[in-house]
Amino acid sequence: MRIWHQSFTVLDDVPHYRDALARHLQAVARPGTTVELHGMAPGTYPSAYPGTHIRHLYLTNLHKEQFVRAALTAEEQGYDAFFIATIPDTGFEEIRTLVDIPVVAFGNASVAYAATLGSRIGIVNFIAELEPQLRRNMATYGFDRLVGPIVQVEREFTDVMAAYADPGPLLEAFRTAARKAIAQGAEVIVPGEGPLNVFLADQGVSRVDDVPVIDSLGTGLALAEVRAEAWRRTGLHPARTGLYFSRPDAALIKAAREFYFGPGAGAGTEASSGAGHDV
Repeated sequence: MRIWHQSFTVLDDVPHYRDALARHLQAVARPGTTVELHGMAPGTYPSAYPGTHIRHLYLTNLHKEQFVRAALTAEEQGYDAFFIATIPDTGFEEIRTLVDIPVVAFGNASVAYAATLGSRIGIVNFIAELEPQLRRNMATYGFDRLVGPIVQVEREFTDVMAAYADPGPLLEAFRTAARKAIAQGAEVIVPGEGPLNVFLADQGVSRVDDVPVIDSLGTGLALAEVRAEAWRRTGLHPARTGLYFSRPDAALIKAAREFYFGPGAGAGTEASSGAGHDV
């Protein structure tokens, strides 16, 4: 089984995160599953930190195109599932109308799984500006009654990268934020952005006091494997009706993409999603 993992980060710009991500996904994948890591194209951001962009709606939507191209490429190249590995679930609604291979998204999958462990879910992340997008997504999925507090860790992306050398301060900051969510009624904690999730998994954090902390990326990968198996056996995919699910004719997709993005843009290309790393 081959899973395409798509990050919102230029992975080779953050080797500590990339390598920890590879270790973690290799550890949690089923035997026989190959996960290929893909990041954004080199040069996408003015720095190694995508948070300067994804806290702004227009820039987020502009970068969504890389996720679309990646998904089209994944289907063309015979991948068994496409995993959107970022908590704002960038392109999730659009992509699942364009490909038949299973499409799984970090935020959707992690909250759905967390709901099997408790009835009030807290999200702990470090980009405060994402909260309105997360709330809107959860309402779209019908999960708005499940998600309670969204609490920010008092740290930045650079602190997460530095924590691989000195984990103590970030671990304490996460526990402080998680306890705020717990005090507001959270019965399960979903770690937010991928770098924080991978760091916590790398440190073996699965609870804060008496409350479980789920592995969001591991959960998304597990769902991608389940969906891929069902798709292989039965062809299971979403409804193909209405604005949010119907799949346009391939010729329409190709013509529209080439109009906006130029000749040859009718489908994705490997180069558009950055280098792949097998795990």
